Amino acid sequence: MDEQPTPDTKDWTVVLSEVCDECGIDVRALHPGQVAALLRDSVPRFTAALAAPDATVRKDPGVWSTHEYCAHVGEMLQVMNGRLAMMLETDSPTFPDWDQDAAAVRGAYAQIPAAEVARGLEEAASLFAAALDSLSDAQLTRMGTRSNGAVFTTATLAQYAWHDTAHHLHHDLGVARPL
Repeated sequence: MDEQPTPDTKDWTVVLSEVCDECGIDVRALHPGQVAALLRDSVPRFTAALAAPDATVRKDPGVWSTHEYCAHVGEMLQVMNGRLAMMLETDSPTFPDWDQDAAAVRGAYAQIPAAEVARGLEEAASLFAAALDSLSDAQLTRMGTRSNGAVFTTATLAQYAWHDTAHHLHHDLGVARPL
């Protein structure tokens, strides 16, 4: 799996203002506490998909395998947890750039043992969910800015992260729609 899939250049922040046109998931009304519960509930779905015999097979050379998507979701949740911490510790931080495609290459997602991918995803989901559960109402409007200028509150960061998680689970892995 040396050849990398086609980079994703879509601006996914659109899911914060409308229903996703690819997967139909609407995250706009979700509270961070709801996202935390959804994240926890999604972990067994990911680990089941990761355990499938063909999890390492790319069904199309232009897209990641189930294994790679699971590794991506785990790392994405780590990134989101770090961004949430920045938003709580610093007034209006600008997040360091995170290129998901470069991260997949750098992290050699396809080479990570499945058990390690599963553990990493579970840990990242658990830590991010706990952080979301601990948010006070006053913290829901704290802001941060992505390197491309997209502005998030802690609440919209949670919604955005859930969309990424659920989209991959439903749209890319074909697991029954979680929401």
